[in-house]
Amino acid sequence: MSPLIPRDNTFFQMFAQASENLIAGARVMVDLFSDYKDVETKIAELRRVERFGDEITHNVFTKLNSTFITPFDREDIHELASSLDDVLDFLNSAGARIVMYRITNPPPAALELARLILLQAQELHRALPLLQKNGDILTHCVEINRIENEADVISRAAIGRLFDEEKDPITLIKIKELIEFLEIATDKAEDVANVLETVVLKNS
Repeated sequence: MSPLIPRDNTFFQMFAQASENLIAGARVMVDLFSDYKDVETKIAELRRVERFGDEITHNVFTKLNSTFITPFDREDIHELASSLDDVLDFLNSAGARIVMYRITNPPPAALELARLILLQAQELHRALPLLQKNGDILTHCVEINRIENEADVISRAAIGRLFDEEKDPITLIKIKELIEFLEIATDKAEDVANVLETVVLKNS
């Protein structure tokens, strides 16, 4: 891949900020499921992180609309910003279900999935700066995809156990939805990796 030499580093700074913010959101969820106390306080912090993510995404779009020469294709910049925001949106949606459904006993799989989302966020944070260099972005993308496959296995097993063991249908629906939103967040992280792969291929 040839180095991407931008006329303006602002986009890369914004992407770094977005990935740092995603890590912060994933850490809130890991902390929540590791120590299931002060739930509403932690979910409020997750909402704050998500709102800041929306602000970063808005700033990327505003910058994109006012920049004549971009470091790589406009549609890829737009897709990259949107995909990063989607991961945090689904994390926040999972958190919202915890409060809305008054979940008092989340399954162990919730912590496992939150930890995988954090690992994906950290891989994205390592990969994004390599857009400015002749760096090995694809290695990070492969790892993000591997983690997503692991999350699929965990979520399927957790939902299978839920149907085997949970006798209350309402509780089953609530927990199943929580697991699904967390798993979708891992899918969305894989989408970010796919955008990065596209950028690499276009500039190789």
